[in-house]
Amino acid sequence: MSDNTIADQYWRLPPISRTLATWMFVSSIGLYFGFIPSHWLGYHSGYILRFPPQVWRLATGFLITGPQLGLLFDTYFFYKAASDMETGHPRMRRKEDFIWYLVCVCSFIAILDYFVAIMPFFALTRGLIVALTYTATQQQQGLQVNYMFVPLPAPLMPYAMIGVSLLFPGGIQDFFLGLYGLVAAHMWEFLTRIYPQLGGGPNLLKTPQFMTRLVRAVEGRIQAVTRPGATGASDYAAGSSSTGAETGPLPDAWRTRGAGRRLG
Repeated sequence: MSDNTIADQYWRLPPISRTLATWMFVSSIGLYFGFIPSHWLGYHSGYILRFPPQVWRLATGFLITGPQLGLLFDTYFFYKAASDMETGHPRMRRKEDFIWYLVCVCSFIAILDYFVAIMPFFALTRGLIVALTYTATQQQQGLQVNYMFVPLPAPLMPYAMIGVSLLFPGGIQDFFLGLYGLVAAHMWEFLTRIYPQLGGGPNLLKTPQFMTRLVRAVEGRIQAVTRPGATGASDYAAGSSSTGAETGPLPDAWRTRGAGRRLG
């Protein structure tokens, strides 16, 4: 009975965040315990750019946690930020909007890593976690969060994550990856919100139609296997309308109401 309850709760989690966090945790365990050769999944631009290109590294390189406690903490912070973005961000009311955000931000981080080339990185996960946190907390002006038992304004959360990384072994790598993520998330914020609202320009990173068609095709295929007879169009519309939950993009465990007013 308890196993069924746990399974039911798992399948009720936001699907994109649930799938990515599960992959992150399981694959990282496989890597660090020697079940999966590390050179299969690690990020390396040389393998991506050669022929034939190992394009899967553009995804797997963002889904490898740090060792030891990083298995838990990286997975936790990734899932919390991603799931609240997926279910509560006002500009990501559809699944394809969140997927497109991930594609854009990960691309920015990879481009920064290629051209800046401060040091080689086995994984770019830390940059993605900081980027997710930055985008989430931009919608939480006026809220207070607790990070490492220290209360601070919500928009300062990503900066605190970057600074605290220097206190741990190997923190210099996480520090620079955090900077990459911060720059990437700010680029997305500027091109999708600041420039259109303040500069009067278009949204330069609007979710393309092919992404919508791709998501509908995948959902239709999944429903055909798991729910024979279900109508993909109606279920898709229902799922899209439900993603605008008013839980907010900031994890509940982090936030407390402080002075100020909520914007966005």
